[in-house]
Amino acid sequence: MRDEDRRQDLAALQRRLAEFAAARDWGPYHTPKNLVSALSVEVSELVEIFQWLTPEQSARVMTDPDTAHRVRDEVADVLAYLLQFCEVLGVDPLDALAAKIDRNERRFPVSSGRAEDAPVIGKRRPPSGP
Repeated sequence: MRDEDRRQDLAALQRRLAEFAAARDWGPYHTPKNLVSALSVEVSELVEIFQWLTPEQSARVMTDPDTAHRVRDEVADVLAYLLQFCEVLGVDPLDALAAKIDRNERRFPVSSGRAEDAPVIGKRRPPSGP
């Protein structure tokens, strides 16, 4: 899929979310603070699914249809609130992510070594994600 197609799909989803909220007069409640708070709750609900699983169990979570359904629902909730948050603040999520990856590539060059090579004490390990 081309970047332009992804941007159009993302914009279409953001429009659907905005229309959904507008039809229900939720606009006054969709402040940055409220949206990021709701996002945090939804991320917590996603974390809850994995909370007491072993790494091996968590890697297989999508093999159970009921759990897979829960994961997909929570991912959708997280993405919905994140997209609404970005829309309210005028943040292009794809541009923000691309810029962050660029910064991380400069901050953690491959030549600096791998995470498993970094000592635990005295040097902060690079993050495993964004």
